[in-house]
Amino acid sequence: MKKISVVTATRAEYGILKPLIRRLLASDRWQTQVVVTGTHLEPAFGNTYQEIEADGVPICRKIPIIFEGAEDADTAYAVTRTMANAMCGFGAYFSEEHPDLLILLGDRTEMLAIAAAAMNEQIPIAHLHGGELTQGAVDDCVRHALTKMSYLHFPAAEVYRARIIQMGEDPSRVYNVGALGVENILHEKLMTPQELEASVGFPADQPYAVVTFHPVTLEQGAGSQQEAAVRQMYELLGAMSARPELFFLITKANSDAGGRRINELLERETADQPNMKLVASLGMKRYLSAVKHAQFVLGNSSSGIIEAPALGVPTVNIGDRQQGRIMAESVIGCEPERDAITRAMDQAAGLSKRLREDPKLRERLLAHNPYGDGHTSEQIIEILTRYLSQEHLDLKKKFYDQK
Repeated sequence: MKKISVVTATRAEYGILKPLIRRLLASDRWQTQVVVTGTHLEPAFGNTYQEIEADGVPICRKIPIIFEGAEDADTAYAVTRTMANAMCGFGAYFSEEHPDLLILLGDRTEMLAIAAAAMNEQIPIAHLHGGELTQGAVDDCVRHALTKMSYLHFPAAEVYRARIIQMGEDPSRVYNVGALGVENILHEKLMTPQELEASVGFPADQPYAVVTFHPVTLEQGAGSQQEAAVRQMYELLGAMSARPELFFLITKANSDAGGRRINELLERETADQPNMKLVASLGMKRYLSAVKHAQFVLGNSSSGIIEAPALGVPTVNIGDRQQGRIMAESVIGCEPERDAITRAMDQAAGLSKRLREDPKLRERLLAHNPYGDGHTSEQIIEILTRYLSQEHLDLKKKFYDQK
């Protein structure tokens, strides 16, 4: 029996992969191995592997990779050390298990190291969410590098499929399947405001926003990445403080360079704020439920670009981190400055009110979602079944030149 390995390193990534993992595990055509790594295994980020276990997903292996230096756990060098740990840890796993296919999602640096280890073992890679642009983050070049290292491609929109082909990948191996995040929204039974309030412990019956802000890893002209992250976070906190009538449910930043500084700042600055609550992780169901009932989403996470519009919720997208992605009309962009953020929040609150009062406007926005119809995992399983029925995959890729 052939073996498929699925790797997850962060809370957000697992939430996106969840419907695909469920379908993979339900099939008797292959053996599915879920490998957990990265921030899932870190107490500072909420030990989110426990959410995977709570879902009844069997974890094949836990591979710790996060570099924990005494003074520099939040630096670019720490990211490099984490990548080195990932290559060594996953190199050993691939050498021992040698799966017939590796499934990776997105654009994080640890995934680049994992893909390199798989490449050395000649393990074919299926890559999700390739072809996208995020010009304000190092994720952009990581994502494109993963594309060239991968054999099968599952982009989330047609323009991304075209971009992957433009990079020389054969069109016969590039499939526009939509976004798994949209599938989660359409098929997961989400919580009511009352259930959400009881589970998370914040007043979901009053107007609120969901906030996630990650460091912008290619920020220029603002000193180090950590200093830029802290400066931008203070601007965001200032804008939030200027709107005491709103409650802010805040999820912690990821482990990019500067992420820990942001989280430390949030822990300190929100502790005594009556209209703010900081959580390490909500998990996919609680997060989407919180977004569904929110006035708007605030920050620079990709969930504000993909999931929030599919729920009919406005987004205030701060800065350049997501620049280049396809964005719905409900996404309002602004600079990472207090006054600009405040104005964008007011605009989002107004749009939220119009969407609640005008069903036709809401329907029009939902109808123009470019990220698929919610059948992504079903399409991926059908394609994987076809490819894995072959005795051997020829990994000698030819560069596809467009005419």
